[in-house]
Parts: sequence; structure tokens; C-alpha cells
Amino acid sequence: MITNAIATGDERAIIEDMLDRNREALIETARGLSEADARRQLVASLTTPISLLKHAAAAERIWFQRFWAGLDESECDGYSRRDLGTFAVTDDESLADVIAEYERASQRSREIASRFDLDDTKDNPREGTVSMRWTLLLMIQEFARHAGHGDILREQIDKPILRQSNS
Repeated sequence: MITNAIATGDERAIIEDMLDRNREALIETARGLSEADARRQLVASLTTPISLLKHAAAAERIWFQRFWAGLDESECDGYSRRDLGTFAVTDDESLADVIAEYERASQRSREIASRFDLDDTKDNPREGTVSMRWTLLLMIQEFARHAGHGDILREQIDKPILRQSNS
């Protein structure tokens, strides 16, 4: 677990550290859950602890492998379409498998991002012209939001609310 935040100095180091801290926070929301609890659907959407990690791995691929590195979908190391398929976890994938997948995708993203300056830009059909800085900040936002979702799911799993009967 990352404990010492980089709070001063080089902008890139601070941004990358914050991104890594949010990646780890998201993983921690699911770490230690049983396979059944990792798949528990506690909300109406496809959001489960394990599916949040699967979605995050896909987001890494979409933005870094597909967009920044320009790889074709077939060249990516997993699902990389911008659709609800990013949340799909097969029955034969364990929580440990999905955590490892997310960690691999994150590492590949770090490697790809390191090839670009923060001010480098590319045109994106949905967002317009975006910089590497913007992309890294977007990932911070994305993973912080999903870590919050994961925290709420984990709270529901770890400490179920006791319901009182009116009878």
C-alpha cells in the first residue's frame, strides 16, 4: 500500500503519485473479500466490487493503449471498448485475477504515459483535443470516484444494516 504521498515538487511526480494512490484505493475496496462478496450486486447498476476493478482496467486500456499508444483493440491486453462491457466479469475470473489484470493494465499505462510530456496533445472524437495532463487528471477523477463507490459497497458488505420489523 502506498503511504507517503508526494505533496511538493515536480508536477508530473505529484500527478502520477495521486493517480497511483487512487488506483491502490480502488483495489483496497475489494481486497480480502470472498469471491461471492466481490460479485454481490447491491445496487441496480452493474456495479460490484469486482466489476469496478474490471471497469478500471478497461479504462486504463481505452485511454492509454488505444488512445495514446494508438493500438488496435486486438493489440490490447484485454477489453478496451467504451461500453458497458467494461464491467463484465466472467465466472472463471477470480478477484485475485481481476486485481492482477488491473495492476498489469496500470503498469502498461505508466509505461505508455512516460513516452509523452504533460503538454502533448491528441485529438479525441468525444472530448476534442486533450493533453496527457488532462488524461492523467481524468484517470485520477475516475478512480477516485470508483473508489468511493467501492467504499460504499464495502461498507454494505462488511456492516449490513439491520432492518427492524414493523410487526
